[in-house]
Amino acid sequence: MVTDSWIARLLAGLVGLSPVALAGASVQPPADTIVSRDLPAGQIQQQRVLRYWTADRRARAVNVSTRGQRRRAVPAAVNAGALWPGAALNTVGRVFFSMNGQDFLCSAATIRSANRDLVVTSGHCAKNGSGAWAENWVFVPAYRDGGGPYGGFPARRMFVPDQWSTGADDGYDVAMVALAQAGGEHVADVVGFNEIAFGRPRGQQVHTFGYPSYEKYDGRRLAYCSGLPSDDPYGETRAQGLRCDLTQGSSGGPWMSGFDPLTGTGTIVSVSSFKYADEGRVMYGPYFGDAIRKLYARAEKG
Repeated sequence: MVTDSWIARLLAGLVGLSPVALAGASVQPPADTIVSRDLPAGQIQQQRVLRYWTADRRARAVNVSTRGQRRRAVPAAVNAGALWPGAALNTVGRVFFSMNGQDFLCSAATIRSANRDLVVTSGHCAKNGSGAWAENWVFVPAYRDGGGPYGGFPARRMFVPDQWSTGADDGYDVAMVALAQAGGEHVADVVGFNEIAFGRPRGQQVHTFGYPSYEKYDGRRLAYCSGLPSDDPYGETRAQGLRCDLTQGSSGGPWMSGFDPLTGTGTIVSVSSFKYADEGRVMYGPYFGDAIRKLYARAEKG
C-alpha cells in the first residue's frame, strides 16, 4: 500500500536545517567546462519540495524515456532484464522531479564523495540539454512499492558537463547531484555509497540497476541487467551498449563493475542513458572518461 509516511519522515528530518534561502542560479565556469545550478535551500524550501510529492503526484509522474538518436522513437523492450530477486539496494533509488511544468521519474545511486552528499544519474534527469533545469528533485534510496525506509533527500546543487548542457551530447549524458541533509545526516552516512571509476578498460562485466516503469515493469521494484558492454556500433557516441530491456524510468541507473551482492554495492562506471529506436534490446551508457572525472572533482566538493 502506498502511503505518505516517507514524506512525514523527510519533513521531520529537516528540523535544524538553516532557514537561509538561496536564489536558484546557473553558473558556467570556463576553467573546467562544468555547468552547475544551486537550488533554493533552507528548511522552508525543503519542506515545500517534499510536500509537493504527494502520493497522487508520484503516481502520475511520467517516465523519462531512454533517449533515442535514430528516429527518436520509443522502442519495444524484449528479453534481457529482470526484477532484482533480493531486497532493494540501499545505495540505489528512485528520483522524482519536475521539468517545464511536468513531473518525471528517473533512477540514481550514491557515490563516495568528500561532501558525503553525492548521487550520479543521467544528464537528462537533471537538465534538458541546453534547456530547463529540473525542479522539485528528490532521491528516494532503497525505493520499493511506493516508498523507502530512509525517506528521501532533496537536491541542493546539480552539475552537468558542458558537452551535455550546450550540445545534448549523449556521450556525456551524466549529472551529479549534491543532496540536502536529512535530520542532520548526509545520505552516504545513512545508506552507504558506491565507488566511482574513470578511464576503465571498455567491455568489462557490469550490473546495471534502475526503476523501469513501462511495458512489463511498473516501477515499484528494482530491476537489473548484467553482461559485457560493447562499443556503439554506429560510431555516433563514445557510449557502450549492454543487452538490456529496462525501459523508461531506468534512466540514470548505475552501471556497476565488481558488484557485490552481499553488500549491494560496486564501482560505478556508467549510467543508463539511451536506446536507438531500431535497437530496443540494447541500453547505452556514457563512457566515464576525463570529462566525467572533471565533473566528479567539481561536484564532490559542492
